[in-house]
Amino acid sequence: MHRVVALVRPPQSSFELACAAQVFGIERQGLPTRYTFGVCTEHPGPVATLAGYDMLVTDGLDALDRADTVVVPGWLPVQEPPSPAVVGALRRAHSRGARVVSICSGAFALAHAGLLDGRRATAHWAQADGLARQFPAVRVDADVLYVDHGDVATSAGAGAGIDLCLHLVRADQGAGYAAHVARTMVMPPHREGGQLQYAAPPHPAQIDGSLAPLLQWVTGRLDEPVTVDDLAAHEGVSARTLARRFTDQLGTSPGQWLLAQRIVAARELLESTDLPLETVARRVGLSSATNLRRRFLGALGTTPGAYRRAFRAGRG
Repeated sequence: MHRVVALVRPPQSSFELACAAQVFGIERQGLPTRYTFGVCTEHPGPVATLAGYDMLVTDGLDALDRADTVVVPGWLPVQEPPSPAVVGALRRAHSRGARVVSICSGAFALAHAGLLDGRRATAHWAQADGLARQFPAVRVDADVLYVDHGDVATSAGAGAGIDLCLHLVRADQGAGYAAHVARTMVMPPHREGGQLQYAAPPHPAQIDGSLAPLLQWVTGRLDEPVTVDDLAAHEGVSARTLARRFTDQLGTSPGQWLLAQRIVAARELLESTDLPLETVARRVGLSSATNLRRRFLGALGTTPGAYRRAFRAGRG
């Protein structure tokens, strides 16, 4: 069992904590339980929340010494640094090999502990500039939903914490397991684009029509050689107009979105079938095993064969 422990402090955001609790702390029918979830705080006892109620937390910082993943679900107010005891506990957990994760403003706690120095990281778009000013050694990326270095991961604001937690489940247990968790939460397994699509724009912007029907249309045709020009033709717009709509609504290009869907479909086939790579490639529209290997390596940093061995072996 993979032990996940959330480190909370008053005033705690109940939503950010719930992001981690809902992903890691719920037993789901028909799905093997792979995680345990707990909560700790520096001073055990009642912990005030931003929602106006207190929650009773009985575990202290020593709980982090037993965690496989430590989650910091927000750190407010961001101007207040963590105590030396908290900094030491985070550093010890990381040093012994625990994965340390922040949601939203939790990145400030990780930065105070020096875990983000020289690394790319993110936080809520409204806090990104402050994080960059306060910690110039951190390479703050205000666009992305999350950044995962393997040993340390950070998410953007609020709901992006769910995106990061589902991503971690996908990395730990495979795409099929993560998709099952996402379905029970009535969530997409993976959201496309970055958080800037949710940031308050400097000027009012009019999104010209919804892409939802087009996305549904193409998702059912991943085995076909659908191109960006085909997408534009189906919408009855120019390729340039289509690209602008994708950027406005998804924060990514049509080509990048289409490739990401093909990779997701390939991962599911690699996990759930013994189909040859050539067949997998054709079924997801990547034409050949050679192209599948190249695209897979570029997207995930591993080969289809290695991915299959890792996640098929882990399902026993």
